[in-house]
Amino acid sequence: MGAYKYIKQSFEQSYKERGDELKQRISAWRRDGAVVKLSGPTNIARARELGYKAKPGVVVARIKIPKGLSKRPKPVRGRKPSKTGRFYAYAKSLQSRAEERAARKFDNCELLNSYYVGEDGEYKFFEAILVDRTAPTVLSDKQLSQVISQKSRVYRGLSSSGRKHRGIRIRGFGTNQNRPSVRAGRRNIYRN
Repeated sequence: MGAYKYIKQSFEQSYKERGDELKQRISAWRRDGAVVKLSGPTNIARARELGYKAKPGVVVARIKIPKGLSKRPKPVRGRKPSKTGRFYAYAKSLQSRAEERAARKFDNCELLNSYYVGEDGEYKFFEAILVDRTAPTVLSDKQLSQVISQKSRVYRGLSSSGRKHRGIRIRGFGTNQNRPSVRAGRRNIYRN
């Protein structure tokens, strides 16, 4: 086994045991801001799987996002609205919302990918890998320069979690990248 496989196993084991170190880490994260720039990834093995490279122009940020459904404010005066329910589920996942939040904070960067790092009762924490559009080391890199060419890819649902909430990553229904519609993919199965 390579070194990263051992690192990944130890990271997963620490999450299963929920030790004191992890609790202290999450309580420190809770006190931080919503989007925090990091010197390096917390889970290096997972970050490397998703395309992270330790070179200038590649930025890692931790995003804190509140769990649960969105809550609309209660109407104070006037008529009673027809949609008086206060809790509504987003169509996007928490991870997609966290990616968009990171992209808004670092507007000179393009999002490469993101991964889960922890949660408590109130927040979920994700780390996003971002790529600087103007860095010469990134422009010369073959893989990272392809990411830069896709402008605003996180808002168009081109990241991994974005493709998931668009229904492209569903297996067994015949959906593909050419036709990003779940219903169209299902119809194609029955036509054949």
